[in-house]
Amino acid sequence: MRFRHPDGSTVHLAYCTNVHPAETLDGVLAQLRDHCEPVRRRLGRDRLGIGLWLAKDAAHALVTDPAALRGLRAELDRRGLEVVTLNGFPYEGFGSEQVKYRVYKPDWTDPERLAHTTDLARLLAALLPDDVTDGTISTLPLAWRTPFDATRAESSRTALTVLAQRLDALAELTGRSIRIGLEPEPGCTVETTADAITPLTAVGHDRIGVCVDTCHLATSFEDPATALDALDTAGIPVVKSQLSAALHAEHPHRPDVREALAAFDEPRFLHQTRTLTAAGLRGTDDLGEALDAGALPDTSPWRAHFHVPLHAAPAAPLTSTLPVLQDVLARLVGGPTPRTRHLEVETYTWQALPPALRPRGRPQLAEGIAAELALARDLLTDLGLKELP
Repeated sequence: MRFRHPDGSTVHLAYCTNVHPAETLDGVLAQLRDHCEPVRRRLGRDRLGIGLWLAKDAAHALVTDPAALRGLRAELDRRGLEVVTLNGFPYEGFGSEQVKYRVYKPDWTDPERLAHTTDLARLLAALLPDDVTDGTISTLPLAWRTPFDATRAESSRTALTVLAQRLDALAELTGRSIRIGLEPEPGCTVETTADAITPLTAVGHDRIGVCVDTCHLATSFEDPATALDALDTAGIPVVKSQLSAALHAEHPHRPDVREALAAFDEPRFLHQTRTLTAAGLRGTDDLGEALDAGALPDTSPWRAHFHVPLHAAPAAPLTSTLPVLQDVLARLVGGPTPRTRHLEVETYTWQALPPALRPRGRPQLAEGIAAELALARDLLTDLGLKELP
């Protein structure tokens, strides 16, 4: 979906296909047919943006077979889909029964992460629509927090510097500018936007910036104004933003609240949980750990890294951090010029929701994703952006 900003520039809205995880190229093609095109039709659009997730094997198949890449581009066109952004965070296995800590491997100290991201940049340059010259890729925030010493920090800086040089060469060769955004996430070396400033300043290249995920920002209780202004002051670009909402519990000491939270404690993904106390931010690596007696102070609200559907906040006594998303979005695209032009709805947890809330079959999932995109569309038009055909 495309929108005209009041300054005349185009803002792109997509949804991320990691909600339909596929490890192979055949699986990606099936995604387009079985999920993405039905979402587009439900929205009544001739064209729909998708934030494509290409696992290692799918990316390798496309990089090594130009005919397959041309075929994917043709299939996107045939189904009324376009790609201006990729989710390069998960490497493989995102549809496994248990993902948890595996999603952070390989990290930016491993040469394979650089090789994979380079492949993604080349693929995105070939997949961009004919009238679009700028693409973006989100990636993990360097590494999980332990262990990460000075040697590993230097290794990741070197890898990102090499990547920036490769992106420069790609732009010169293709005329397509691809930028990469580190995506701060609770528990990682770069947990907050503030944590991103030092390593990205060390890289010092405008092709490497930040992907602001509004669920992650809310989970860490970051103030949107403070976070975004600090990035501006440091000269760190917001490459893209993932529109997502976290799980919020206002009164975690109450038995009914803890019971409601326990329904979201599931085995596939990590759901880092945080609370902001007078002594600072406290947290656990997963929601189940937080629910253990005494593991986390419960006198102030809790937020859990669980991407809940944007249009459907959990039932009381829980809610979501949608207001944080709205605040971030207003600051990103509601001003005289947009701070970023790539927005991506990323609710990958539909099948991890409590059983009663999960979609029953593909049509219900397509309906839910379309409803999320419709909400995001309405938020953008309320900010003065105009939806384009």
